[in-house]
Amino acid sequence: MRLTAIEKPPSLLGRLLDLAVRRTLGRSLTPSKVVYNRVPAAWRIMLAIQLYDRFGAKLPQDLRLLVTTRIAMLNGCAFCVDIKRATAIRARLGTTRFDALADWRGSDGFAPRDRAALAFVEEATRNKHVCEETFDALRRHFDEREIAELVLVNAIENYHNLLTLPLEVEADGLEALAREA
Repeated sequence: MRLTAIEKPPSLLGRLLDLAVRRTLGRSLTPSKVVYNRVPAAWRIMLAIQLYDRFGAKLPQDLRLLVTTRIAMLNGCAFCVDIKRATAIRARLGTTRFDALADWRGSDGFAPRDRAALAFVEEATRNKHVCEETFDALRRHFDEREIAELVLVNAIENYHNLLTLPLEVEADGLEALAREA
């Protein structure tokens, strides 16, 4: 890791969100200690994303976790893969489909709707745009609101990955904590 962790959040919002994260996941998050504790105003970004995820998202949680895990895998973000898998375990979604994500095209564990979403976020993450064929496949399975939400979910996950990768933040062991819980 390129920056030393700051253990105690300097703001009230940071302390409250850190407490909520520790209660939910079992420990404070390294990106919070490295980035948000240095830039306390960024805790508001974390809060907004969490509020959207908990109360504003309409796509099913399992689909959101599948696509965001795949994005994190593509970007090589071990921390982000760890937290997504931990969230899936805590939500009792199992890990079978997550284990198959590296070869989702060849796996039987994904419905056509899943495949369309995975193809979309994979192409968008790699190329920052998608071809008409990929977008047409997406339209067959998702309405415009759902497509907009997939675009948002993709952007948020890439944002998270860019918080951790340049600073070489590794996995926090959240999946192991979730398995123990």
